[in-house]
Amino acid sequence: MVGFELGSVPFNSDGWGPPDSSLSVTNQISNAPFAPFSRSDKIGRIADWTRSISNRPGSNSKQNPTDSAFDFSGDDSFATLAADEDSSFRLVDTAAKSHHHGQHRPKFNPRWRFNPHHNRSQLPQRRDEEVEAKKREQEKERARRDRLYNLNRSGTNAGQRRESAVFKSSVDIQPEWNMLDQIPFSTFSKLAFSVPEPEDLLICGGLEFYDRSYDRITPKNERRLERFKNRNFFKITTTDDPVIRRLANEDKATVFATDTILSTLMCAPRSVYSWDIVVHRVGNKLFFDKRDGSQLDLLSVHETSQEPLPDVKDDINSAYSLSVEAAYINQNFSQQVLIRDGKKLSYDEPNPFATEGEEVASVGYRYRRWKLDDDTFLVARCEVQSVAEVNNQRSFLTLNALNEFDPKYSGVDWRQKLETQRGAVLATELKNNANKLAKWTAQALLANADMMKLGYVSRVHPRDHFNHVILAVVGYKPKDFATQINLNTSNMWGIVKSIVDLCMKLNEGKYVLVKDPTKPQVRIYEVPPDAFENDYVEEPLPEDEQVQPPAEDAQGPEANAAATEVEDKEVSTEAA
Repeated sequence: MVGFELGSVPFNSDGWGPPDSSLSVTNQISNAPFAPFSRSDKIGRIADWTRSISNRPGSNSKQNPTDSAFDFSGDDSFATLAADEDSSFRLVDTAAKSHHHGQHRPKFNPRWRFNPHHNRSQLPQRRDEEVEAKKREQEKERARRDRLYNLNRSGTNAGQRRESAVFKSSVDIQPEWNMLDQIPFSTFSKLAFSVPEPEDLLICGGLEFYDRSYDRITPKNERRLERFKNRNFFKITTTDDPVIRRLANEDKATVFATDTILSTLMCAPRSVYSWDIVVHRVGNKLFFDKRDGSQLDLLSVHETSQEPLPDVKDDINSAYSLSVEAAYINQNFSQQVLIRDGKKLSYDEPNPFATEGEEVASVGYRYRRWKLDDDTFLVARCEVQSVAEVNNQRSFLTLNALNEFDPKYSGVDWRQKLETQRGAVLATELKNNANKLAKWTAQALLANADMMKLGYVSRVHPRDHFNHVILAVVGYKPKDFATQINLNTSNMWGIVKSIVDLCMKLNEGKYVLVKDPTKPQVRIYEVPPDAFENDYVEEPLPEDEQVQPPAEDAQGPEANAAATEVEDKEVSTEAA
């Protein structure tokens, strides 16, 4: 057996450690400092539990935290000869440096600056823009996750938007109202009804001719949107229309409505925001009405978009401010693209709502009658805004304007894309404004317009919601456009027919149809006969419906002027 020999261990009678005498061995140099060969040698210390790996800059976080206790590679307590060599060695820090250290300043050499092939997008971004962009991406991602989560929970597209201002009912539901029924939109999708060709009962009003030079506008030669302060626009509800009253007295039909109200019903499954329609059952007749200052007079913007709009009502990009802005743009656009030389086509009767000598917007009201079944006929007042003459053929036009408020929200910059990728712009609009475009198309079909002209109107600057430019005008045949946006006419009439049938079964009285602010369904309430009469006196409308100018964000006198203008247009017309 091999023996194990233990060296001599000197005994120190005076204290701890080896006695001094034992160090004076001849082959050892006394007082020499101990230096390990490698800094990472764990000689001299066994472990340092006070050190955490995360305190070390540039450390590799994949390391196990407990290992750090044994890692002395970054320890400055070993003042070694090798330390000098190490000081010349640096790890490259790949993390993005903030710019205020003055490092990484982009060098503008002239060749780079004036090279036409460099897009704007390659300009060095400022640090805060990068941070903003990252934040926006994260926001989008979060919104997407929330959406998927909601979809998975509900199985429908409920919870599409989380914008509280929008999730208010368009009308205050009073406790004494009696809810009769609620119809989920899913039942609407299966409905179909083919309606025979309607007949024109009469046409009122006067139309001006469309100015074809607007078809040639491009973003490069845009035109400013003008303002038409002295032209009156009327948003008269069904029962206040003298022509409809006359037709009802003559028993020309049993159901009466306007194109705005019908299109709201026809496109109901696409709606996200709340809306309401008042229903009068009188004798054997049915009148569909809208309240004064109703949602239906404004135009929703980004209603079907997945990107939530700002929640603050005063914000110029809140749902409410945008809808007022869109209504105002639409009215001005519809008058600007006409040849305003006094040449007007007048029809059977003058504009039924105009008083003597007042200047009226170009509009033609076609009172048309559809047969829903043997005893049910529907008369609707349909609007066309203009007329065009091609090869001695006169055709009716509807004029509407899509508006861009801030490319950040839609992700598509119209000024860049309209000339080269108009399809992409329209596709984005169809995604974000599915309901509005479908309603316009339904109205064009109801009025039997030969052409619908869509204007692309943008703000002069994303923060200026009073000044706009027209970037392009495109014409579509309503039937083709309906096919393109997947709007099915027999389904539209199926919805109207089912709602008419449902209301016809009700007792005489007053009812209101309300789109639920959060769910894809519509409810029917029975309301007292005096509901909504002089709403503005007894009970002011909820704040987000009062049609008032966004004066809170008014910027100076011009802004106020524009705001009052919106108010005149939206409110005085109601009073008329």
